[in-house]
Amino acid sequence: MTVSPSTGLRADLRSRFLEGLAPGDLTVILAAATERRLPANSVVTNHGDSANHFFLLRKGRCRFFYITEEGRKLLLHWFAPGEIFGVMSLLPKPSYYLVGTEMVKDSVVWVWDRATIRDLVARYPRLAVNALSTASEYLALCVDIHLSLTCHNARERLAEVLVNLTRAIGQEVPGGVELDVTNEELANAANITPFTASRLVNEWQRNGAVVKSRGKILLRFPQRLFLHAA
Repeated sequence: MTVSPSTGLRADLRSRFLEGLAPGDLTVILAAATERRLPANSVVTNHGDSANHFFLLRKGRCRFFYITEEGRKLLLHWFAPGEIFGVMSLLPKPSYYLVGTEMVKDSVVWVWDRATIRDLVARYPRLAVNALSTASEYLALCVDIHLSLTCHNARERLAEVLVNLTRAIGQEVPGGVELDVTNEELANAANITPFTASRLVNEWQRNGAVVKSRGKILLRFPQRLFLHAA
């Protein structure tokens, strides 16, 4: 359905993609979107599909993934409401999505088709600046991931994944920052085995860095993630 210009506007002002825009401009931009409700585990974009739509996550949670030639699914980046994906749709020439995007939780997204979002970017250049800023952060993330895989050991990689996830999707709760993530997902993101991830998480639980429960991790003392067991 078409998004009402007054619906959720206050929350979406936290989106970097909409920063620096006048209220009247925001009304026009949001009125051009359609709202879609997507269940958890649904795939919105696939690597190699035509980049025909641009998305802003309004509620819920999603993540980027990539399927290798061998069929292995790599988990790349989780993000929270306010973030955008489908940036390739902004390019002048028709292009393709570089990664897949799937919903981690039941979610709501705002969607613009390629022609509409390109017209809006032309009318409101601040959108292009904001999208480029977000894309540059994604590139920086890719550089960090590559450096971690080539220069850091398993402990350091898993610790960095946990710290990065707290910044991206962590929820502040009494005693620390809570993450909805499993050991298997952490292992995938850090490129280590589930056994190694479980061993390290158990070690961190013993030294008080984290508290593990089913499908969740409470990060209490990030600095302790980098301490070796005595």
